Amino acid sequence: MPLEKPALDPRTLEPVSRSNYPEPYRSRVLPRERRALGAALGLTRLGINHTTLPPGKESSMRHYHTHEDEFVFVLEGEVVLRTDAGEQVLTAGMCAGFPAGSTDGHQLINRSNAPAVYLEVSDRNPEDLAYYSDPDVDLAWTHGEGGRRITHRDGTPY
Repeated sequence: MPLEKPALDPRTLEPVSRSNYPEPYRSRVLPRERRALGAALGLTRLGINHTTLPPGKESSMRHYHTHEDEFVFVLEGEVVLRTDAGEQVLTAGMCAGFPAGSTDGHQLINRSNAPAVYLEVSDRNPEDLAYYSDPDVDLAWTHGEGGRRITHRDGTPY
């Protein structure tokens, strides 16, 4: 029997596999799949993604948020969490949190041979900007005409 709101079976949502990253970064994350649980349930201030990360893929480039708290909870498989402190393996049942304003960039990498599934939770702050920590990643997520956009670190458009 299908569930009715406010309940939801994530498997009923069509997964989305896209990225706003330009190359060469886009191919590092795709074909990651996300199911936007928060949006499907009508939540406007809380973003919740049910994400599947295939072997060999990265969740994002290592980044931090200016105004948005972020939380990750691993449901299946394992990922490597990269931060300024180094690397840690997270397995099913483990979690990590990233406070708004902390410049300690974070990233998940699936180095295993099986897909990893996790929840990404954030507070959807409209003032949020993201900056990328690694010197070889020439990206910034900034405000511009028409809303937020990905630019080079110096602000020039891709």
